[in-house]
This record gives sequence, structure tokens and C-alpha cells, in this order.
Amino acid sequence: MSGSHGGRNLLAGQATHEDERIFEKPGAKGGVKRGLGRFFAYLRPYRRRACLISLTIIAATLGQVALPMAIRQAVNSAIGQSSMPLSHGILLFIALAGSNALFGYLQEYHATQLAQRVVLDLRSAMFAHLQRVSLSFLDRTQTGRLMSRLQGDVGTLQEFLEQSISSLGDVLLLLGIIIVLLVMNWRIGAITLLVLPVLFIARLVWQPWAQRRFRRARDASSTVNAALAENINGIRTVQESRREDHNFTQYARKAEDNFQAAMSSSRAAQSIVPAVDILTGIAMATVILASAGAVLHGKLGAGEMVAYFFYVQRFFDPIRSLSMQYTIASRAAVAAQRIFEILDVGIDVQDKPDALPLPAAPCAISFRDVSFGYVPGRQVLHNVSFEVAANQTIALVGPTGSGKSSIAALLHRFYDAWSGEISIAGVNVRDVTQDSLGQNIAMVLQEPFLFSASVMENIRYNTAAATDERIIAAARTVRAHDFIMDLPHGYNTMLGQAGRNLSIGQRQLISFARALVADPKILILDEATASIDSFTELEIQEALAVLRQGRTSVVIAHRLATIRDADLILVLHGGRIVERGDHGQLLAQNGLYAKLHRSSRTSFDDLLTAQ
Repeated sequence: MSGSHGGRNLLAGQATHEDERIFEKPGAKGGVKRGLGRFFAYLRPYRRRACLISLTIIAATLGQVALPMAIRQAVNSAIGQSSMPLSHGILLFIALAGSNALFGYLQEYHATQLAQRVVLDLRSAMFAHLQRVSLSFLDRTQTGRLMSRLQGDVGTLQEFLEQSISSLGDVLLLLGIIIVLLVMNWRIGAITLLVLPVLFIARLVWQPWAQRRFRRARDASSTVNAALAENINGIRTVQESRREDHNFTQYARKAEDNFQAAMSSSRAAQSIVPAVDILTGIAMATVILASAGAVLHGKLGAGEMVAYFFYVQRFFDPIRSLSMQYTIASRAAVAAQRIFEILDVGIDVQDKPDALPLPAAPCAISFRDVSFGYVPGRQVLHNVSFEVAANQTIALVGPTGSGKSSIAALLHRFYDAWSGEISIAGVNVRDVTQDSLGQNIAMVLQEPFLFSASVMENIRYNTAAATDERIIAAARTVRAHDFIMDLPHGYNTMLGQAGRNLSIGQRQLISFARALVADPKILILDEATASIDSFTELEIQEALAVLRQGRTSVVIAHRLATIRDADLILVLHGGRIVERGDHGQLLAQNGLYAKLHRSSRTSFDDLLTAQ
């Protein structure tokens, strides 16, 4: 909405410099530690599948714990220290290995499916929340940052969930090996376990240091994604201004910061591995010396020694794996915090519990002493008051940033006014449901947004039940039918991103057809003809008259010729109504409107600058 661009662009600029600080609230729910706990709550609908995975993990773990015992049996059979034939020992080993493979496959399959389901639910929750979140939040948040959280952070949680299921198996395997080691020879087992307290202390020191680096890496990634998205969306302006080299320099600096943050994160992630490897080597050497002495003194048999070596080797495998998974968990904790920071963003504009649909009566509009701003301390509207009877047309004119589009946004209740009252059909907009406002108000913006869908689907967007005949009739009314039929597949032609394969004027005509199909009681035209050439504008004036017929219309325009027949014209300047009346009355007042009318080629902005 053009009139609000000043305030909203300012907010977007702030987001660029504030980085991720808009999410950082002391005492907010989404702390690092609580983030993972809240994430695990998404597992509740899949408890049965989680139980099935737990059973496969237990079965696989029992098989892995029993495998060295089968090896011990085979060795003892080979050297004549067991009555069981060697072939039976080999068959037992093959059976255990096969069961391990089967249960391992089942575990991985169900774990992946569970992780995908949970992540799908989380992405859906984020998408649904962002659809409802207040525009004031989106005004000050860059799209690239949101996409980084929606994609990158959720992907990190998916990896963590898949790995955490494996870590459960590692924990059970570690416990099983510890029990067997202590039962086989408690002295050697105790020596092996000495490594655990040292690892625990190392992790306590490592975790907070590493998580700071993981957070910085995710934030730096968000910054790069935001810069990339912004430059892609604004590529026409970039090329027009020949800013390619300058923007590349800025992007390269942010990319370098991202690279350094990623390398710091990687070093933090890998720093725990050498500690585990060193401790593993020390423990293995100690165990070898101790077990060799036990064998020499006849306290440990050959088969038991071989099995013991296998157990000790397997003992450190889950420790190493858990150390790596601990790194993933630390990253996931940061990712969960960032995700729930979004889910915790409040929805400022909500329906009251007792909100009712907008009355079926004709929609008169009333503003009483309305004040509003997009940013605290920066007021855009100052005590604005006016009345519009049902089925009348009101026009809002004034220089850029005077508050015209802010009035339209408040009427649709995209935002709530700071003070004052806005009523439609005699009912405060705060007392009616937002769905009923959406069903009764249609907006046609200066730069209409079209979706990557067919022309037919774009026109039907506001009214899913509209028939093809009704859509074609609306397109004929607004003079869009002919150019649509010239498209490769007519109404079934797929539009590119934001409808870029159409001219601006053609996109605008489709938005007119969309509004006509919606059949609203209130029609808001926000600079709706500003992007259409004069010849095309003359062609659709009759269509606009049909579109406004029987509706209360709010028209925002710089071209005075388009609003001469308005029942009421409000001239705004600095967020205040400085003149009001119809076209003839305003000319008679000989004020700002009259001066602009006499200088038809001058805009309000140029006129005020000249003064």
C-alpha cells in the first residue's frame, strides 16, 4: 500500500540493522534448554510409533551385546575349551548378525518416518502461525531470516531427531556393555569406566562455549539468506541503479562473516572428538595390559579375552557416537530456540471471544478520533475523523506518507488503531470477526500480487466457489478477457512468480476481476490505476464504475481525474485531514486541492516541495 510505504520501509530497514534482536526478549519462553523440551512435545501424537522404534532398538541392542559372546563361544570351540561344535558357534554368530541387520533396518526406517512426520508438523505450525502473525511483525522482519528458520533450523531439528533415536540405542548398548564387562571381570571393567567422569567434565566445559558459536553461525546464515532474498526480489532496482558491484561487495562481506562463523562452529563441533579419541586410546592401552596380565595368570580365558576386546572396542564406539550426537543436540537446541521464538511471536490483532460476523446491513464507515503509527513514538495518523454513508465513494488524496493507505489498512483491521474507534455498519471493527471483514472487504493495490498458478485460479483466489462462467464474466467486465484469451492457454495459462510474465497493467486488470468476483460490500482501491497507462485507464473507467456500483468504496489516488465523482474527498497532510468536501466544494475552498487541480501535471509531493 503506497501510502504506508514510508513507515513500512523504515521498519524493514530497522530489521536489517537489528539482525535477530527483535526475537531476543529477556525471560521469553524459547530458551535454549526449554527449546528442545518443547520440540519433543511434537512427538506425542506418534507415541505408538515411538514405542515400536523403542522395541526395535532394544532388540538390536540385545543382539549387539550378545554378538561378542557368540565370538567367545566360537573361539572356545575352536581351541577345544567348549563342548559346542564350532559350526554351531558360527551359525549363532551369523544368526545374531542377521537379526542385527534386520532390526537396524526397521529402526532406521521408522526413525526416518517419525522424524519426517514431526518436522512436517513443526513446519506446518510455523507456516500457520506466520499466516496469522500481525503485519507489524512482518514489517520489521526480513523474509530471508524467516526462511532461514523455517528451512535451515527445522532441518537441523530433523537431523537431531533422527540421530537422537540412534543415540537411544547407543545409550542402551553402552549400558549393556558395562554390565557384561563388570560381570566378566569387574576389575578390568572398572578400569574401562574411569573414562566416563572425565568425559562428563569435558562436556560441561565445552557445551556453553560451543552453543555460543552455534548461535552465531545460525544468525550469520540468516543474515546471508536475508541479503540474498532481498537482492533477488529487488533485482530490477539493483540493475536500474547499477548497484551490482556495490551490492556484491556488501554480500561478500556478509558471506565472509558467515564463513568465519561456520568455521568457528565447525571447530567447536569437532573439538570434542579429539578428547574422546585420546581417552579411548588411553583406556584401550590400559585394558590391553590388564587383560594380558589376567590371561597370563590364568584368570581370563582366550575366548573371554577376545570377547573382552570386542566389548571394549564397542564400548568406545557409542561414546564416540554420543559425543558427535551431543554436538548435533547442541546445534539443535539453538535451532529449537530460534524456531520457538517465531512461534512465540504474539498475534496483536485477534478476534475477541465474543466477536460476531459483520452485520448484513449496508456498510457505512466511521472513523472517530483515530490515531495510529507503525512504530511506537512515530505517529502516522492524528485524530482522524470522518463518516461515509453506505454505497458512497470516499477518496483519499495527499502527499506520500500522509496516511492514506494507513486508513485503508486500519479499515481492514490489518492493524489496530492506537486510539479512537473505527466502525463498519455501526459496529466497531474490533467486535467483528476478521473472517467476516475479509469476506466483505476487497482491496486492489497499486502493485497487485499474483500467485504462481493459472489465471483462472488467481481470479478465483478470494472466492473458491466461483464458477468458471462467473470468472469469465468478471474478466469481460473489467476488459481483461481479450488479453487473457491471447495468452498461450487462455484462462489456464500458468503465471510465473508474482505474475512477472504479464505486464503491470494486465496484472492490475486481473486483480480487478478478482475483486469483482469476490462481490464485496466495501471496495478499497489503493492507487489501483497508477500502474496503468492513460489509454488503458480510460478503457476501464466504465468497469470501475460497475465495480463500485452498490458498494461503499474507498479510493486512494494521485490522479484527481479518477476521483472527481467521489461523494467525499479527504485531503491529508502529515497524518491529518486538512481539507474535506466533494470536488466542487474543494475547488471553492481554494486550498491545497485546488492548487493541485490548477497544476494538473504536478503531484502533491512536488506541489508541497515548491511551497
